[in-house]
Parts: sequence; C-alpha cells; structure tokens
Amino acid sequence: MIADAEMPGRDSCQKENESHSESDNDLENQRRGSQSTTASWKRRRDQSEKSRRRSSTTRSCRKIRSNGRQQQDEVEAVTLFEVVRMGKSAMQSVVDDWIEEYKQDRNTALLDIILFFIQCSGCRGMVTAEVFQNMHSPDIRRKMTEEFDEETGLQYKKFMVYPWILNVTWPIEMDSGDYPLTMTGPYWKKFKSNFCEFISVLIQHCQYTIIHDEYLMDTVISLLAGLSDSQLRAFRHTSTLAAMKLMSALINVSLSLRVQLHNAQRQCEVEKSNKCHNRGLEALVQKKAEILEKQENIENLMDAIFKGIFVHRYRDALFEIRAICIEEIGIWMKTSSDRFLTDSYLKYVGWTLHDKQSDVRLKCLIGLVNLYSDKECCTKMDLFTCRFKDRIKSMILDKESDVAVQAIKVLTLMMQNCDEALSSEDCKQLYHFVYSAHRPVALAAAEFLHWKLFCSQDSEVPDEVQERKDTQHISHLKTLVNFYLQSEGCTHSAYLVDSLWDSSAVLLKDWESMTALLLQDVGPEEEAFTDLQKAALVEIMLSSIRQAAEGLPPGGRCLGKKVQMGKERKSHLDDRAKLTEHFIVALPQLLAKYSTHGDKVIKLNLLQIPQYFDLEVYSTLQLEKHLDTLLKQIKEIVEQEVGSEVLEFCSKAYLFLSKEELAAHEQVELAKSQLFDQLVGKFNLLLKDFLHKGDRFDEDESYQMWSTLKRITTFHNAHDITRWNLLNSTCKLLKSGLEDGNVTEPIIIQAIKCSYFHIMWQLSKVSEGISPQSMQVLVGKQMRGFCYICRRYLTNVSNVVREQAFVILCDLLLVFSHEVLSSGHENIEPFAYVPEASLQSELVAFVMDHVFIPQDNENVNKDEECKVGILHNRRNLLAAFCKLIVFSVVEMDIAADIFKQYIKYYIDYGDIIKETLSRTRQIDKIQCAKTLIQSLKQLFSELVEAQGSNATRWSQPFISIKDLARRFSLTFGLDQLKAREAMSMLHKNGIEFAFRDVNAKGTNQPPSNLAFLDILSEFSTKLLKTDKRTVFYYLERFITDQMAVESGEEWLPLAAYRRSLLDSRDDDTTSTSSGDPSSPVQHSSKAASLKRRHQTEDSVSNEEQKGKSLPSFLMSPLTSTERRDHERHARQGRSYTKETAMDQDGLQSLSSEYNNPTIMGNNERTVTEEAAKSPGSDFDDLNEVLDIDND
Repeated sequence: MIADAEMPGRDSCQKENESHSESDNDLENQRRGSQSTTASWKRRRDQSEKSRRRSSTTRSCRKIRSNGRQQQDEVEAVTLFEVVRMGKSAMQSVVDDWIEEYKQDRNTALLDIILFFIQCSGCRGMVTAEVFQNMHSPDIRRKMTEEFDEETGLQYKKFMVYPWILNVTWPIEMDSGDYPLTMTGPYWKKFKSNFCEFISVLIQHCQYTIIHDEYLMDTVISLLAGLSDSQLRAFRHTSTLAAMKLMSALINVSLSLRVQLHNAQRQCEVEKSNKCHNRGLEALVQKKAEILEKQENIENLMDAIFKGIFVHRYRDALFEIRAICIEEIGIWMKTSSDRFLTDSYLKYVGWTLHDKQSDVRLKCLIGLVNLYSDKECCTKMDLFTCRFKDRIKSMILDKESDVAVQAIKVLTLMMQNCDEALSSEDCKQLYHFVYSAHRPVALAAAEFLHWKLFCSQDSEVPDEVQERKDTQHISHLKTLVNFYLQSEGCTHSAYLVDSLWDSSAVLLKDWESMTALLLQDVGPEEEAFTDLQKAALVEIMLSSIRQAAEGLPPGGRCLGKKVQMGKERKSHLDDRAKLTEHFIVALPQLLAKYSTHGDKVIKLNLLQIPQYFDLEVYSTLQLEKHLDTLLKQIKEIVEQEVGSEVLEFCSKAYLFLSKEELAAHEQVELAKSQLFDQLVGKFNLLLKDFLHKGDRFDEDESYQMWSTLKRITTFHNAHDITRWNLLNSTCKLLKSGLEDGNVTEPIIIQAIKCSYFHIMWQLSKVSEGISPQSMQVLVGKQMRGFCYICRRYLTNVSNVVREQAFVILCDLLLVFSHEVLSSGHENIEPFAYVPEASLQSELVAFVMDHVFIPQDNENVNKDEECKVGILHNRRNLLAAFCKLIVFSVVEMDIAADIFKQYIKYYIDYGDIIKETLSRTRQIDKIQCAKTLIQSLKQLFSELVEAQGSNATRWSQPFISIKDLARRFSLTFGLDQLKAREAMSMLHKNGIEFAFRDVNAKGTNQPPSNLAFLDILSEFSTKLLKTDKRTVFYYLERFITDQMAVESGEEWLPLAAYRRSLLDSRDDDTTSTSSGDPSSPVQHSSKAASLKRRHQTEDSVSNEEQKGKSLPSFLMSPLTSTERRDHERHARQGRSYTKETAMDQDGLQSLSSEYNNPTIMGNNERTVTEEAAKSPGSDFDDLNEVLDIDND
C-alpha cells in the first residue's frame, strides 16, 4: 500500500494494493498501530480523478482478457504488476495508457510505477511515502535505514526516491526467498520475460517524450538503487534485473539518438554547402543541439545505473544477481562497443571468470563468444586477451561441461580472429579433447581441430573443380591420419570420427578418396603410405561407415535423450545406400590386396564392413557377381587364417550376409555349404589317418588337424552344421586322448568346444520342435556321454585342458538342469540331469585346487599382465561353479567350502562369493544359514586340528574366523523378523557343535569345541528378544552342574555367549560373576545377585504353578505389539535396544565376569537349576515353534 502525506489520490493506490493481497490490511493496521506519523499522510483524491483511474483500469482489463474465455473465469488486471503477471498481450496498450496518465498527473503515475517494482519484488506489505522538501536536511542520512521491529514482527526500509522518502514495510517471512522471479507454476513461469519486456516497452514508448523530463528516470533509478542496496534478496534480485534491463533499453535509445545525430550532421553539412543561407540551417542546428542534450542526458543516466548499481551488484552474494550483471554487460559491449568495449569495462568480465558459480562463469564466456566472433571487436581486446588467455585455457578443464564447451568456443574464435593469440602448445592442449567422454566438449574441440588442420591450410574449393577437390581431400586425409597416430594414448577412432562428424562430415564420407589411398600404387616420386598409416586409415574409414549407417555415438559417450528426427533417419538411409553401392565393388579389391600380406588389424576392420551394408542393393542394382567375389575372398581368408579373431569376423560376415529375408540368401547358403563340406571332409580324412597311424602321426599333420578343427569350431559357434554329424568324430578323438594320451593339448580343447556346440545346436532344435522323437532320445544320451568324457578330463595332465573341461562341464550341467529346462519348452524337460554326489565333490575339489591357491605357491617372477590373465581365468572358473550353486544344480551344502574363503580371498573373489551368498539366501534362508554355520565349523575344526591345545581365542586364525562370522551376520540385513527362523537354526547347530565332543583330558575340562561359542556370539545381535531367551534356555540344557561351578579362562567363550543372549532383566544381568572369591566386594556382589536370583526364581516358580513350567510368552510367536515395534526399528535402520537399564550390581557383575578368568559363580547355579527343572516336553514345544530341532 502506498500512502501519500502531501498529495491527493492515496485512496486509489490503497485499493489497488488491497486487491493484490488481503493480508495487506492486517499489515497496514499493524503498521499504523506502531507508527502514528502515518495518520497525517491520509488524503483522498477528488471524485473526478477516481473516475478517471477506474475507467483507465477498465480499459486495461478489457485488453488483457483473451478471446474465447468466459467472463467469470477472467482475472482482472487492476495494477501494473498484475498486467505483467498475466501476460504481455496488452502490455503496449497499458504502457501507452500509463504514459498518458503520467502526462496528466505524473506524481500519481510515478506512485503506480513505484508500487509496480515493490510488488514485483514479492512484497505483500505496505508502502508509504512522504514528500521530501529540504534537500539539505541533516536527517536524510538518519532516515535511510533498514531495520527489524521485534515487537511487531515487521521489517522496515526507508530510502529516498526523489521527491519522496519511501517507507516499505513487509513481514519477515519474505526472507524465505519465495518471490515472483523464483516462483514456479503457470502464473510465474513467464513472469521474468514479461517483466523485462515491460521495461523495454516502457523505455521504447517514452524515448522521445517523458524520458528526457529529468524527473521520471531520476525517480526510477533512485528507487532501483535503493532497493538494490537492501539486505533482502528479493529486493536486490528484482531491482538489479530491472536496472540492468533499463540500462540495455537506454543503450538502444542512445544508439537511436546517435543515428539521429548523424543524420542531423549530414543535413547541416548539406545546408552549409548551399550558397544561399536560409532558416532551415538554423532549425537543423537547433535540432542537433537538442539531440546532443538528450544524448548527454542518456549518458548521465547510464553512468548513474552503472556506478550506482552495477559496480556494487556484480559481486553480490547471490549468484543469480552476479549472472544478470555479467550477462547484460556482455550485451552492452556488443551493442555499444564504442562506449563499453574498453579495458575499464572488460576488467569486470575478466575478474568474474574466476567466480565459484558455474552459471556466472558460463555467462562470462557466452558474452566473450559474442565479442570474439566480431573481428572489429577483437582489435579492441588485445590487452584483455593477453591478460586473461591463460584463465580461459584453464576453463576447458572446468567440472561443468557447459563451461568447458564455451571456453573452447572462445579459444576457437580467438584463434580465428586474433593474430598469433594461441601458440602451438596451446593448440595441442585442445586437440586431445576430441576424445572426451562428454560429447558437447568433444564437438567443440573437433571444431577447433577442423579449423586448425583443414581450414587454415587452404581455401574452400568450388564443387566444379572436382579434380582439385579430390586432391585436397586426399591431403586432408593424410593429415588426419598423422594426427590420429600422433595422439598419445588415444587410439579410439570411433571417438575421433564422432567428434568430427558435424564439422568434417564431407571429408569423412569421402570413401572414394580413402579407397583410392588404400588401393593406389605409389610412384617413385610419391611418399609411400606406411603399413601403420594404412591401418589407421582403415580404422577411421570403418568408424565413419558405422557413424553414417547408425548415427550413434560410441560406447561411453552419452547421447542424452536425443531422438532422431525423420530428416536424420533419411540421411542415415541415404548414407547407408551410398556406402553400400561403393563398397560392394571396392571391398573385394581391398580384401584381395590385404588378405595375404596385410596387417591383421586391417583384415579385422575390413571384415566388419559388410554388417553395415544395405543388402537389398545387391538385387536392386543386379550386383550379384560382386557378392560372389566377396564370398570367395572371405573363403580364401578362412583357408589362410587360424587366428580366432579373424575367423570370428569371417563367421559374422557369413551370418550377416545369409539372412533369410534377403534375396541373396540362397547364394550365400550355397557358399557356406561348400566351405563346410571342404572343412569337414578334410578333418575326417585327417582323423582317419590319425586313428590308423597313432603315434606315427607327425607334427605337420597334427597342425593340419588342429587348424581345420579350429575353423570348424569357430563357425560352429554361430552356424548350425550338425547335419555333418561331427560329434561322433570329436568323441572318437577325445576317447583316443583318454586311452592312449597321444592327442595334443590344442586339439583336445578344440574337440571339446566343437562337441559342446554340437549338443547345444541339437538341444535348440529339440526345443523348437523341429527334430524327430528319435533325435530327442539321442540328445540325452549324447549329453551324458559327453559329460562323462569331460569329467575324466578333469584329471588331465594339462592345466589348460582341465580348466576347459571344467568350464564346459559346468555349462552343460547348468543348461540341462531341471530349473533351467522347466522354464523353457516342454519338449526339453525330460533332458533334466541331476549330477550325482561324487561329481559334485569332484567339482568343488577342482575349484579348491585351481582357484583358491595361496600367493606363495605362484611364480613371483611373472609380470603383472600375466598375473592379471591368470586371475581372470580363475575368476571364470569360480563363477562357473557358483552358477551351479545359485541355480540349485548342486547341493547348497557344497557352498560351505566356497563361503569359508570369503575373507582370505576377499580382494580376488569377494564380489563373486558375496553375490552367490546373497542369491542362496534368497532361495532358502534356513539352508543358507546351515551352510554358513557349516563353513565356520569346518574352519574351526581345521584350526583345532592344526594347533591342538595351543589354539586360543586371541590367535590370528581364530580372530579371522570370528571376523568371517561377523561378515556373514551382516549379510542378513537389519530386518531380524525375516531371518528369524534362519538365525534360530544357526544358533541351534552352533550350540550342538560346541558341546558335541567331550574333552579327552577329563570331565572337569570344557568341551573341545566350546570356543566355538565365541564365534557364534557374532550372530546374537540378529536374534529377536524372544528368540534370545529361547536360545538361552536351549543352551542351558547342555550346561551340567559341574560346568556351572567351573571357572577359568577356558570357560570364557561360554560366558561371552551367555551374555550376548541375555535380556535387560535383572536375573539375566547377574548370570555370571568372577574374581577372587575371598574379596569382600565379590562376596557382597554375589550375595546381592544371589538374593535377586532367588527372588526372581520364586516369582517364576509361582507363575509355573499357575500354568506351565515355562512362561507362556516364551513359547508363543511375536505379539502384534512386538511385531510393530520390530518393524519400526527395522525401518529406522537400527537393531533392538534394551528397554530398561541394568542395575548397578548387574553392571558390576558383568564387568567383573569379563575381566576375570573365573566364569560362573554360585549365583549362576540357580539359573541352571531353573532350566533343569523345566520338563523336556516344554522345550520340545518351544523348539517346535522356532523349528529348533528340525534339521
């Protein structure tokens, strides 16, 4: 609300503000009660003014309403703030109405504009104004304050807006930061743009009239300066944005005046050139003077805004304000470079390059991009470039990719428009960013690289000069290849091509020039292309083919959520057709040249090209003869090569070319059949000779057999060649190796693989229902026979053969397991195979012998690469066996041998064992718990067997077992209810194991495995309170009267385990006592404990007489209250805590028990007797609830 003390018309402004917020009335009344001086400021306008304002507002409302909406849904724009908030459709008309009102009553209009800026700041309080009469009043500084009134809860700000002193009152809730510029929603999403548009339109419409009256702009600028100095961020943010946009609008006015002044100057010169003087010259001179006066006035206003607002706000604490200032000064420098593009203004941009906020740095760089793109501006920025070039170079490493992109763009423009701005070292730093994982950064760096490598060498060549253009492309390709080879540590051609695709697509799609470089015969005077350069060119060519056909970035470089448009898809289809038409003819020539003596990398890359073909081109253009040529070249490569990679890519090429939906399918299938006939026939001849000759089979023949079998095996992985019935031949070969041992290691490995692929293809056909019933029976027999062969090869002398046989055997057992087959087709369910116990034992023994090998037994002289390869193979072996556990192919008990290695081999295999443990727990929690306790029992037994009586709780092996138990306990999570049965079963088995063996030294000695209770105590925290009591009473069944009176360090595990099971009850806390029995303190403590124990025992006995021998709540499941409490604690991520604290005697008793070797005093006998008094049937009932006796 605005209250005017000296002028009429306050009532209208008051009504406007009341319509904006109903809370204003309360704030106004509160303000009136706290400050009595406002009563003297109340005057009302006359009726004519009120009527005029009402009609003006009605016109504005009528223009704001959009067409087609009903009148009751309309929101009337009563104030300028509401006009801006609702939209800018009627903004020009509203501005014109306001200008007319200003011309009639400028004070009232100024109050409207003041109220507008206050409301745009989100102020819902009250604004009052008093006329300032004395310019030299000594109280003026005292009145310019901003303070908080604790009594009223309001904040005040007084500042001078000539000719008034404004007093703004607002509630303290405004400090929350919720104001129009930061609000979200349909009403506010366009508020900022509308607000800026209003200021621009206002200045534009009054630039020829009231802007020069030395009243309007002085008031507005003083208002914005006062608000921008506020401690409230809403005032600072809104006023700074308004001031900066006002400055931009004034610069446009200044430019317009400059044009007018230039025209007036020309007209004056023309009039002066006339010999006869007339009155027109005098009018032009007067007009020129007026323009100069207006120009000077605008310059003064801009200086006031810059020095009064910008200089203080460009370093504001709020980064949004700093970003606004830097963004606008960049615009000023671009639009009015004569005035603002100087070092005195550029320094602010340079200083802000070091801002800690990325948004501010980004605005700086965007402004510099606009400046450096203009060559005339670059000539005025030499000093700035020299001083801040290093900072801009460092910003290419900015953590925000947007900032790095703009920094690279600035450096690119700097290199183009500034002479010798960047050195060669500076350029090299930018080159490597074409391999960046951030695609926008890579694209910006590629644009820099494109200009540096190609555009700076020579000018563009017209399209009609084709010969010169081809020569230029060949030169550029050589330059690109040399750059690729010189990139240290960066050999990813796909990244380079993807980066250069936008800027150098014409060059990268010039496959004709690339093919010419690879096929041409170099003359004596020409520089030869080295093999390394040819390999690099082929890599770049393949990457460009992939980019043209797919249009996707390489792996690891994010594309974002970009969706290919129709135009882009059409471009990819055209490029694919173009490259297919070219390489259908060129690829056979390239393969013919490089298949015999070419580099392996070249052949691998060339063989990948057919997968990007549009194979319909073969039939549409009638190019089947070129397909025959290509198939012949691939066949020649298969006959010559034995490398796995080359053969795999040949197999993939055949697979892609033989798609059934293509017209050339039969042609490719015929070529494949001819190749397989040749390979299988050669292998059968060699096998026949081998079986006939035996040991007389020489090395050359063995090599021929191995190479032929390897080619067959590689193709058998992707192609169905079961009709050649290779399984009988390979099984004969494998049996010969088992019986005579005359088959070499490489041949055995390939034979095992080939047999495995044959069985898999047969199973696939059975599952699809395309094989006869007899074949189904045969597949089952073949699988079992082959498993037997692989099982025998587990003991082969060759380590490589053993590992290969193990992996194949595990895969077969997994594929033919009941769980996997039952989820597939019903035709393959009868093939389910369950391995016998002896086979399971052999598999786990193989893992223990070949995977869990101590480091001391390995060759320490092996290099790191060899060690990594060995570790990779071992991880594969472990993963193959763990899959059998996860899919229930083998019994879960066998996993105990794996789980007990969790801590010892955590670095090498921890992730695999942990995942296996998690999956087994999901399958069966109880069986998983049994497996875990079994692994701990095995480790403990091994420790006792190794150390005997010397084994102590403080030895490192025992601590390792306890740490393993703690890790196992953590895997059950925080929800104790879900693991309740599993934990009960685990404790039951652990207690039975601890008391299983009697000590050979006598009955007065603890059981041999009693120390295992110390390990078992790690799982006590996973028990519920009721289950702890149950397990405690179950433990008491194994404690005899003699054990209860024994003391010594060897009995500490029992005491520790009992403590872990006790609740917060007094009888539990006083279960043990230790120390010197002669100590009076000990006797006193024991007596008190014994007294409490007898009291508790009596109370329990009374309850037993009323009901059963054990309390009923111990034999029942969790109550609803306990269950809710448990779920609440589980959600909060913490375990149960004791409900009541121990008494002092109990704490003393437990402390003495822990610190002294004496374990159980006489006071514990009561608990033992109590447990002994309970009938066995009651324990059976209790165990039945928790399944504690059900194995």
